[in-house]
Amino acid sequence: MITSMQTHLTGITTTGTPHLGNYVGAIRPAIAASHRPDVRSYYFLADYHALVKNQDPDAVRQSSLEVAATWLALGLDTGRSIFYRQSDIPEIPELTWILTTVTAKGLMNRSHAYKAAVQANEEAGDADPDKGVTMGLFSYPILMAADILMFKAHRVPVGRDQKQHVEMARDIAQRFNFLYGEQFVLPEADIGANTAVLTGLDGRKMSKSYGNTIPLFVPAAQLRKLIMRIKTNSLEPGVPKETEGSTLFEIYQAFATPEETEAMRRRYAEGIGWGDLKKLLFEYLDAHLAGPRAEYERLMADPGHVEAVLKQGALRARETATPFLADIRRAVGIRPLAAP
Repeated sequence: MITSMQTHLTGITTTGTPHLGNYVGAIRPAIAASHRPDVRSYYFLADYHALVKNQDPDAVRQSSLEVAATWLALGLDTGRSIFYRQSDIPEIPELTWILTTVTAKGLMNRSHAYKAAVQANEEAGDADPDKGVTMGLFSYPILMAADILMFKAHRVPVGRDQKQHVEMARDIAQRFNFLYGEQFVLPEADIGANTAVLTGLDGRKMSKSYGNTIPLFVPAAQLRKLIMRIKTNSLEPGVPKETEGSTLFEIYQAFATPEETEAMRRRYAEGIGWGDLKKLLFEYLDAHLAGPRAEYERLMADPGHVEAVLKQGALRARETATPFLADIRRAVGIRPLAAP
């Protein structure tokens, strides 16, 4: 049976150090997809997007290195997939402007991020509802649309909080196609029903904004300390414990096999102590991450190699982006004044 090739595209914002939640929720399923023969995969470092939230140049550069090294250390196949840095594709900002000219302001007004910023200002009693809102924040969905539409992505794996941005890209593409003819593929958000969402150290969703993350490749001693800080209840050893709502169990399950998970579930029912559980979780994660951690550390010590991988990916990405942008330019009327 012959299946048509599908294009998948995933962006990774360079705003911090990858953590366990990033791995199980986005990195692991994306890397698995990169090995599928029926999928053409694009993965990029969204460093232009990072500028919306991060005005520390050194932090943006450091996060770019950490994110790229993480994906490579975890087994991203850069032979089958295309791995690049957003800022290495000059066609992206040009397409962003072209899309801006056909995007209704009302559509941008409905962006969740913009509405949340306005609501925060109103609740704080600010006279200006747009206080602190940059055009980067307001226009963020258009840049994301350019990322997606440039490579004719059929599916965009995202979390539920990003679904709206993919829908906006679809709306923008439809408007452009109506005005200038069929140029863009209409993308669909791919929200994995079984994608894991991890809880952090304090019981809330693991997130850099909450400061409750466990970085993926911290040294073993620091990993142990962080796991020991995970919030638990006061049930004593010997008392049966519920796996539901247990951060320790949730993290273990995200990495373990079904058989290992069931064995751990039985230990909860038997009343294993929280201290023993934390020790078991540390040992399991440390063993699971030891190999990739060593490769990550090697890559972090060799930024020139990581740079070369990204530059090679950009060359491959531009083999698609450059001729396609030429088609878009012709479609909107930016053409030579004299016939060649």
